[in-house]
Amino acid sequence: MSSRAFQFRCLLLCLVLVTGLSLLSVRLIQIQVWDQKKYAERARAAYDRSEILPGLRGKIVDRHDEVLAKSIMLSDLMVDAKLFDDPVVVVRALAYQRASEEPGWDELTGEQQARKLKAFRSIILEEEPPEIVVERYVSRVLETLSRPLGVRKEELRARIDKPKSKGRAYYAIAKDLPEDVADSLRGLILENHLKGFQFENSIKRWYTSPDLATHVIGYTGEEEAVAPNGKKVFRQVGKFGVEAAMEEFLHGTDGVWDHLNIPMPGEEGAMIPPVHGLNVRLTLDMGIQAIVEEELDAGLKEYISGRGCVVVLNPKTGGLLAMVNRPHFNLNLKEGLSEGAMNYALQGIYEPGSTFKVIAAAGGLNERLVSPSTLIDCEWGFYKEGALSIPDHHPYGIIPVWKVLQKSSNIGAFKIARQLGDTRFYEYAGRFGFGEKTGILLSGESSGVVRNTENLIDFSRASYGYALNVTPLQIASAYGAIANGGELIRPRVVRSIIASDGTVLERFSPEVVRRVIREEVAEDLREALVTVVEEGGTATRAAVPGFKVAGKTGTAVRIKNGYYQHGHYTVSFAGMMPAEDPEFVCLVVIDDPCTEEVNRYGGTIAAPIFSKIAGRIATHMNLTPTEPLDEDALAGAETP
Repeated sequence: MSSRAFQFRCLLLCLVLVTGLSLLSVRLIQIQVWDQKKYAERARAAYDRSEILPGLRGKIVDRHDEVLAKSIMLSDLMVDAKLFDDPVVVVRALAYQRASEEPGWDELTGEQQARKLKAFRSIILEEEPPEIVVERYVSRVLETLSRPLGVRKEELRARIDKPKSKGRAYYAIAKDLPEDVADSLRGLILENHLKGFQFENSIKRWYTSPDLATHVIGYTGEEEAVAPNGKKVFRQVGKFGVEAAMEEFLHGTDGVWDHLNIPMPGEEGAMIPPVHGLNVRLTLDMGIQAIVEEELDAGLKEYISGRGCVVVLNPKTGGLLAMVNRPHFNLNLKEGLSEGAMNYALQGIYEPGSTFKVIAAAGGLNERLVSPSTLIDCEWGFYKEGALSIPDHHPYGIIPVWKVLQKSSNIGAFKIARQLGDTRFYEYAGRFGFGEKTGILLSGESSGVVRNTENLIDFSRASYGYALNVTPLQIASAYGAIANGGELIRPRVVRSIIASDGTVLERFSPEVVRRVIREEVAEDLREALVTVVEEGGTATRAAVPGFKVAGKTGTAVRIKNGYYQHGHYTVSFAGMMPAEDPEFVCLVVIDDPCTEEVNRYGGTIAAPIFSKIAGRIATHMNLTPTEPLDEDALAGAETP
């Protein structure tokens, strides 16, 4: 080879080397300078093992701290098929199985055990083909986990193999495992060095008595949110009832534990702890709630109706002791939600009928226009004045004001209201809370419709409970004012906010909205309402042995699509007990009873349901009887 050719080849080689090294230098500069951020993020992602630390939603408890709603931790057991099928990964479980069966294994130090495991791993991988290693590992998994999971080995094998055969690389073989079961499985998986498994945590809202107080407690739903580590998660948010109304107190805040297993070199792991929600204590008494649920269901069945409600209030504090609506739904399963979502007690506006007659009587007595003994001419059952005509269900002549309530005379109620005048009558209706929301901490409440049209016929109808719309809760609240001496107290369902250690952080005290009538007027009204339940009144079937009951019946023709459905009624009874110093007010409303066994009136349908509820509540509250019990009453009380 000539000298010139040799020099050319050397020069060419140098050029290639220089060019290659130059390109390599440029690439190194690009990686270290220009693409530094991108590759740092990739490296961080490879090391990142962040885990969401769920912030538990607070509990909802009744007045006696009986848990009604709580959050429970659930876990899904996931399989990572890539690791599960890697013999180098899963052989450790087989090595542990062989090593742990040798005598003296438990006496070895951790370092000695690690060396022995390493030796057995090498032996197994040398002795057995990869597919046999994996198959033996699967058998080991089935033997270890099938019993704790409560499934047969064949079923567990199918759960492992079937998703894998469809090309899925990451899937669940057990879902919604309770926390204790998940913890036990974690221990077994770690102890036996099983690989290819991972737990995914979730939180489920659990209602301990899912068919009780459904419209009060409410439920949660899931909304997408961003966790502290930037990942998208779904968190529970109150959608209905107390769950929605008290969301700001109940909701928890998730935390995060970064670099859980493999910290970045030179970097410490960081943890943002979760903040758990606060607990909400309600005014509900679940003992009373259960009584009311049972008796309302029995009453709806007996009188053939699919809709109704009962509201029980403490008239002295406004505390809601029970609220039952039918139809309803199951809080855990959401069964019946589409048919039973409406809270009839808050949203079911209706014409109340005769329970509204106390407004005219209260206004007339409070303005000193009448006294309980003032005589009212009830025109023997029919009154006419021009285009105005008012019928009564029975003919009455001249009777005192208290008897107008006892006999539930439409004409008598109108004549008392007329002495007030339409302006003052509607003012008293407003003072009792009609035409406005009560302000209870539950969503969806209706204000009803009570307005002065300045029309004599409308005014006459309103005096005995027509030509206006109210909610059951408004009626119960108004009767609460009569029960407590004349003050309208805002109904409340939340009693306090409490921390997990039981510390009371905030109390929701009783709130007097306004004084409606004088105390002596309220007492006169209670005495008049007692006669409604006594012999000669319209609600003798509301009587409770051993107690004086004060109350009023209501029967109104039902409206459907803007027209009265003659022959179809909404019947009710609003009562309080003991009448001298009421401990509770109870309103029963039954919509469209279809029974043919009794006449469909408030006194024949709603009143007996009240009687059963009130008698059982008195026992539950340990109320001392104030009236003598005759033998007939005792015999009736003992009848199953």
